[in-house]
Formats: sequence, C-alpha cells, structure tokens
Amino acid sequence: MRYLVTSGWLEQQLNKKEYRVVDCRFHLDAPYKGRDLYKEGHIPGAVYFDLEMDMSAEEENHGGRHPLPDMNDFAEKLSNCGIDKSTKVVAYDDQGGAMAARFWWMLMYLGHKDVYVLDRPFSIWKEEKRPVEQHIPTYEPKVFLPEIEPHLLVHLEEVKLVLQDKTAALIDARDKDRFKGKRDNVDGIAGHIPGARHYFWKNVLDESGKWKDSNKLKTYFKDLPKEDDIFSYCGSGVTACVNVLALKEAGHENARLYAGSWSDWITYDDLPIETDKDN
Repeated sequence: MRYLVTSGWLEQQLNKKEYRVVDCRFHLDAPYKGRDLYKEGHIPGAVYFDLEMDMSAEEENHGGRHPLPDMNDFAEKLSNCGIDKSTKVVAYDDQGGAMAARFWWMLMYLGHKDVYVLDRPFSIWKEEKRPVEQHIPTYEPKVFLPEIEPHLLVHLEEVKLVLQDKTAALIDARDKDRFKGKRDNVDGIAGHIPGARHYFWKNVLDESGKWKDSNKLKTYFKDLPKEDDIFSYCGSGVTACVNVLALKEAGHENARLYAGSWSDWITYDDLPIETDKDN
C-alpha cells in the first residue's frame, strides 16, 4: 500500500524526529468532542487538526458546508506544528478515515507527497494496547511552502461539463438513501448529480473498520476505467476524500475531488438533480 500504514509500522516510527502524527478526530454532531477526546488521550507526539477550525473555511452562499480554507493559512498551521516538506506525516481519526483522508488530500493538494493515513481507527489502536498519552506536544516551527497541485481539485464548471460530454466518471460517496433521493437530513435536498455512480465510502472498510487491502479495492472499483478521470464527491467534500485515497490505492491515478460536493451543487437553482427512489 502506498498511502495506508499499519499500527505496527506507525508505532515503530513514533520516536523518529522526521515523523509527525496528526489526530483528526471530529464529530459533526458535537464539534468540540474530537478535540476533547484528543486531550483525554492520543497517539504519542500527535498534534490535533480540527475539521472545521483548521481544515475548512466559513460556509458561504456557495462552496459547500466545508469549503477549503485559505491554503496559505493552512500551511502556516502546518508550519507551527513543525511540519515542512521534509516531514513524513501520518494522520488518523476514529471516523473510518473520513477526517484523516481530508487532511491527507489537503497535504497532497499542497504538493506534499510524504503523507499517509493509519489503516484503522484510533479505537483499534487502543484495543491493540499500543501507546497513548495525554501530553500536548509543541514543536519548533518550520516553514511549509505550499506548491498547489491544481489537477487534484475539480471545479464546479468541470462537473457541469461532464454532464454533457461524459469525459469523466462521477462517483457519490454518500449513503444509499441520500444518493437515491429518499431522504437527506443533512443537506435538505435529496438526490444526486445526474450520471453519478454510487460508491458508499464505508465500503472501502472491512467489518472491523480497517481499510481493505489494495486487491480488494481494485475489485471494488473494477468498473471504473483506470485511464479515466474520476470526480469524487459526497455531501461536503470530506468522505469523498476517502474514495479518492482508496482509488489511488487501487491504481486509479486520475481520482480527483469535487470539494464543494452535493452541498455546493444544490445552492444553484439551475443545476439538475436526479433521483432513483423506486430502487
């Protein structure tokens, strides 16, 4: 695997100065819970990045519920945690990799290649009796210089073009009921972008919550041509990052993120919505 690491491997790296561990735990229904849990105990040496405070900008009329923050501001936060381009970074959460994958994608977008995601939840790390500490670490600041990789991000206009020319595959990471338009208690408007295929993000995990291996991921995404661009979206651009990471693990190099996702799409009255309530 290229971007997923095991708990055994990570434990061996904890005392190495070139590594930085990032705790990304976050609960959408309780915004401060992730930070509180971090204070109660985390992987030794880990710093904390908050989905809404650190990895998102303020919500506006367009752009989705979790729009990307100013990347220079985000780079400054990385710098303050002692992270630069020479640092090897490993992110984890306890939400099936959703928040950690968002962090992973953002570093990739900033041109940082040495970033990885723990292949299992923090709760399994604890079950394995691996080290946990309450100490909040501080690090000497470094200078993270962003080098944006624009091809990793999909803009709204590109998604609209796909509706016409079908030059890219569009995949939706939300649960089946939201995708089919049966209900949407999160964004209020149910349905999906026309032509999108359903790839629920939790399907890249096994029964225990660990990420599936690359062979199983290749099987899961076998109907998506590897040479095609794949535009991944979800509700607000978070769990879509899980599919981007999983696709790259499966050898799909052209996986890209529509960061605004469904919560951006539905803010435009002239954009079409498709439903499939009968199946």
